[in-house]
Amino acid sequence: MESSLTPGMIAFGAVIGTGIVVMGLSRLLDHIWARVLRSSWPYFLVSAPGVVVHECAHIIGCLVAGARIKKVVLISREGGMVTYAPPAIPLFGNVIISTAPLFFLPLVLAALTWVFGTYAGCWFLSAMPSLDSAASLYQLISNIGQTLYQNLFVAFNGWFLLYLYLVTSLAISFSPSTQDLKNAVVGIVILIIAGFCILLAGIPALTGLFLTAVNLFGTGLAIGFAFELIVLLVSLPALVFYRRTP
Repeated sequence: MESSLTPGMIAFGAVIGTGIVVMGLSRLLDHIWARVLRSSWPYFLVSAPGVVVHECAHIIGCLVAGARIKKVVLISREGGMVTYAPPAIPLFGNVIISTAPLFFLPLVLAALTWVFGTYAGCWFLSAMPSLDSAASLYQLISNIGQTLYQNLFVAFNGWFLLYLYLVTSLAISFSPSTQDLKNAVVGIVILIIAGFCILLAGIPALTGLFLTAVNLFGTGLAIGFAFELIVLLVSLPALVFYRRTP
């Protein structure tokens, strides 16, 4: 019996799955660093750059969705916050605002990599494999290992430590908050159903446009996933040390 799933449906499903993994891994990293850094101030210092970028992403989302911004807190010991009036775009405006970090942070991560590679002499591979198979996942992990080995052992670069700090901060701030997801869950479900309906309809122009958007979003999520794996490798020794410390 032939499968009714088209390549487009599989790609769309893979992007949805990658998004769930990226958000879950971000929550895990946040939990690890919150436990390792036992008091609030060290954790605040680690998370502050990521929190600022995260909230700026929400601000951009508000501007796109036509929501009037009421209050912005970029830095505090309790984290950041953006409060806003109901967006001009009904229902989907909350999706745009709540999930903006998933779009914006990968761009910031990619820009950081370019800056540190171009101006600070850090070693990075020129291309990242697409996450479309087990082999590509293995290649991605191998590339991450090479990046750490080259910058920390082959030719130690102190700027790479700053890069790891910023990437760690962004990775643990990647996922939308629980409240963000509650605000957007209905719209997200509708968008997922609408996406599969578009693919089922099989209208070439509409399908092509939709898959182009899916591929762009999937690339951003793949970038976020790659950086989260780097941070996870850096974080695990810290967690082991924490467990051994009385």
